[in-house]
Amino acid sequence: MGMALISLALLTWLPLVPWVLGQYTAYNYGFDVGARVKRDVTQPLVVRGGGEGDLRFRQEVREMEQDQDLWTLYILGLSLLQFTDQSSPTSWYGITGIHGIPHKTWGGVGPTPGNEASGYCTHSSILFPTWHRPYLVLYEQVMYSLIQSLATWWPEGEARNRYQQASLRFRIPYWDWAANPSSGQSVLPQSVGGSPYVDVNGPSGIQRIANPLFSYSFKPLNSTAFIQAPWDYWAVTLRSPTDNSTEAQSNNSLVALNFDQNVASLSQRLYILFSNYANYSLISNNAWIPLTSNASYDSIESLHDTVHNLAGGGGLGQPNVQGGHMSYIPYSAFDPIFFLHHTMVDRIFSIWQALYPETWVVPTAAALPSYTTSKGQVQDSRTALTPFYASTDGTFWTSDTVRDHTQFGYTYAELAESSTSGPNASRNTRSQIRKAINRLYGTSSPANLFIKEMRARGSQRERRQRATRQGELNEGQVTSTSKKRRTSRLENPEANTLKGYNGVVFVGDKYREWIANIRVKKQSSAGPFSVHFFLGSVPDDPQEWAMAPSHIGTMGVFAADQTNGMPLGQLEVSGTVPLTTCLIDKVVRGELSSLEPYDVEPYLTLNLQRRLLSTSGKILDVSEVGGLHIHIISAVVRAPSSDDELPLWGQAVDHFDLD
Repeated sequence: MGMALISLALLTWLPLVPWVLGQYTAYNYGFDVGARVKRDVTQPLVVRGGGEGDLRFRQEVREMEQDQDLWTLYILGLSLLQFTDQSSPTSWYGITGIHGIPHKTWGGVGPTPGNEASGYCTHSSILFPTWHRPYLVLYEQVMYSLIQSLATWWPEGEARNRYQQASLRFRIPYWDWAANPSSGQSVLPQSVGGSPYVDVNGPSGIQRIANPLFSYSFKPLNSTAFIQAPWDYWAVTLRSPTDNSTEAQSNNSLVALNFDQNVASLSQRLYILFSNYANYSLISNNAWIPLTSNASYDSIESLHDTVHNLAGGGGLGQPNVQGGHMSYIPYSAFDPIFFLHHTMVDRIFSIWQALYPETWVVPTAAALPSYTTSKGQVQDSRTALTPFYASTDGTFWTSDTVRDHTQFGYTYAELAESSTSGPNASRNTRSQIRKAINRLYGTSSPANLFIKEMRARGSQRERRQRATRQGELNEGQVTSTSKKRRTSRLENPEANTLKGYNGVVFVGDKYREWIANIRVKKQSSAGPFSVHFFLGSVPDDPQEWAMAPSHIGTMGVFAADQTNGMPLGQLEVSGTVPLTTCLIDKVVRGELSSLEPYDVEPYLTLNLQRRLLSTSGKILDVSEVGGLHIHIISAVVRAPSSDDELPLWGQAVDHFDLD
C-alpha cells in the first residue's frame, strides 16, 4: 500500500500573513475537474445524506486522520469544495453562506418580510439542534458526492479500487473539544491549526496544497456582503487574529492554549448536561427562561457558544485586538473549523437523545428572527427547517422528521448498538453510552473518584471470592496469601481511593456540586464577549489571563458585530461555569475544609471573581453588557456506583449573587 497522505510536517503552530497563505492553491489533477464532478441537478435540491442509506460512523477528526486513504479523500474533497466557484449553491461559499452572511436566498427559499438581514440559522431557538442536523447532512451529502467522483480519478488498478472502497466509508468528522487529548497534544488538532499547507498524495502524485482545514480563502471577497472593517478586507478566515489590519495573521497557538486551559471546564459542563438535563426545552437552546429551576441555566447551545468564542479568539491573550470569523454569528460558518465543531454538537445532541428519548420539541415562540422566521412566531416540531428540502414536492424537513439521525446514513460510535436515537433506543445502548460518557467526560468530576473506588471494591470482592473458593478446594486450608487478600482496601484506609475525601468531599455516596449560573443580554455594545471566572487574584493585563493559575472557566456569548443589523441586544441568554473541581483542588491543598456551604460560601464570597472581555480586547463594565446576573448554586449529587451509571442530582440550593 502506498503512502496516502504526508503529515503536516510542522512541529509548531505557524501564523502566516495572507500573501504566504495565497501561494498555496488547489490540487492539480491535470484536467478540468468541473467537467468530471457528478452534481445533483434535481430541483429543488433534496437533502438526503450520503451513502444511499448505508450506515457509517462519523469519526473524530484525529481518528479519521489515522485512516490514510479516507483522510486523503477528505482533504482533497474539502479542497475541491473550497475551490468550487462561489456562485454555485453547493460550493463552500454557497453552503456556508446559508448560516449568516451574505443574507441571500438559497434554494429559492426567500425571506419573510423584514428579515432580510438575517441568516437562515435559528439561534436561541427551540429548533437550534434540529435545524443544524439537515444543514450538516447537506454538507455531508455534497462532500460525499465529490469524494465518490474523486476516487475514480486515480489510474486504473489497485490504488483506484482502494480509494473507491474508502470513499464508501466517508462521513464528515467531528472535533471533540471536551475530551482530554493524548499526551503531548493540544485540544486543537495539529491538522486543523498547525500549517497553512498539506502535502497530499493524490491521483497525480504528491503535491503541496492549501490546507483546507486551516482557513478558507474568499474567491473573491464579496464586497456587497462584507461591508464593514475588517471583514471587508480580510480575504481569508482568521482565528485569534493578531490585529485588524490587512496583514493580520491567525494565531492558532493562542487558540490551542485557550482550549487547553478551558477543556476541564468544557468537559464538566458537558458531563453535567448529560447527567442533569432531561428536558429538551431546557437543553436545546440558550434563551433564558424565567421561573425555571436554577439547576437548568446551561444548554447545548450555550456550551456551543463558548467554543465559538474560543475558536474565533481575540481579546483573551492580547495583543489580539479583534476576534476572528468564528467569534461572530454572521461570519462563523466560513471558517473550516465550523463544521468540525457543529458535527460535535450534533453528536452531543444524538447521544443526549438516546439517553432521554421521550422528551422533544414543544411549541415555543421564537426569541429571534431568522431569514424565514419572525420574532414571536411559534415554532414546534412540525415547523419547516428551511431551506432544507425533504422531497422534490417542496416539502421541508421538520424536527419530527429529522429526529432519527440514522435515516441519513450516519451515526456515532457511542450509539453503535442502536439503530435509532429516538424513543426506540435500546436500554443496553443507554448503558454503553453512559460508560462512554464517564470515560470521556467524567474525569474532571468527583463522580470519577467514586466510580474508581467502586471498581476497586468490586475487584477486592472478586479476589476474596476466589480466595474463598481456593480455600474450599484446599479443604479449608487458607494460605497466608489469601489471608492478606482478605485485608482489602476497605479495611485498610491507607489503600482507599477516597482517602482524604471522606467527610470533606463525599458523605457516603454523595457529594455537593457548585455552579455559577450566568444570565446576560446576548449582544454587548462591543459585540461578542466572554465572562471569565477566577478563584483568587486576577492579572491586570488580559494577556496573562489565559495562563493565570486562578482562571477556572469561561462562558462565551456568541453574537454579531454592531453594524450587522441582527436584532440581538435585548435577548437574555444563560449559561454556567462549574466550580466543583477547582474547589476540590483547594480542599486537597488545605485551603478549604470541605464542600459544605458553611465552608464554601465564605470562601467563594472572598475569592471568586469575574471579568468581562469583548472579542475586540476591551475589558467591559457591567453597564456595557446589560442584564448581567451571576448566582451561585449547589446541589447534593449521588455518585454513580458503576461506570454504566451517571450521577443522580438533587434539588438546587440558592446561595448568593456575585457582584
